Amino acid sequence: MTDETGAALDAHVRQFTSPVLGQTLEAAGCRVAVAPADGGYRVALHLGFPLDRSRPALLEALGQYCEAATPGLVRALELSWSVDTHAVQAGLKPLPGVANIIAVASGKGGVGKSTVAANLSVVLAQEGARVGLLDADIYGPSQPRMLGLLGRRPQSPDGKHLDPLTAFGVRTMSIGFLVEDSQPMAWRGPMVTSALNQLLTQTNWGELDYLLVDMPPGTGDIQLTLAQRVPVSGAVI
Repeated sequence: MTDETGAALDAHVRQFTSPVLGQTLEAAGCRVAVAPADGGYRVALHLGFPLDRSRPALLEALGQYCEAATPGLVRALELSWSVDTHAVQAGLKPLPGVANIIAVASGKGGVGKSTVAANLSVVLAQEGARVGLLDADIYGPSQPRMLGLLGRRPQSPDGKHLDPLTAFGVRTMSIGFLVEDSQPMAWRGPMVTSALNQLLTQTNWGELDYLLVDMPPGTGDIQLTLAQRVPVSGAVI
């Protein structure tokens, strides 16, 4: 085997379009390492996001892709991952213990924000990530119902911080855990932003790869607080 062969295989692997990811490994930011092994080559992949559940499907598709173009050349395929921490707004520091905060938002209500936030959280947890879900809709919290946690109350080990409730491998906190389901929230802006800040910073999240924030509709006080004070890595709109 020659260095040219290994380099050609490396380039070939990078252009593999994964049916799991919907894009090439290169576009997905995958780090590829090709090394000689057993008269052929070992291909090691490393991703910056979790892929436990989808790992077998990706490796099987990649193996078929390589075998079709270079029969017998790839002797071993390996896949590892770790969650990269992405940049936040200038002047803000990441929340301690939380690698990435992702907001799920929309200018309109009733379009599926809570459904997307809940399902995305659960899928990330199934892929192996440590996931938290903050229900930031103070006036109309829905995550207690979405996650089957209606009527549950969080514990406070020190009287100041709350332990999140857990469902489907996701740690979650919501104002809906602290008030009655039918209780109206007649709060003005400062009270709402104060409640959001407390739920965010006074919850014992532990170490998280992702904290998803289920936003209320619109562009009001909570959205401004999130944009100005909370270190957000990305958003789903």
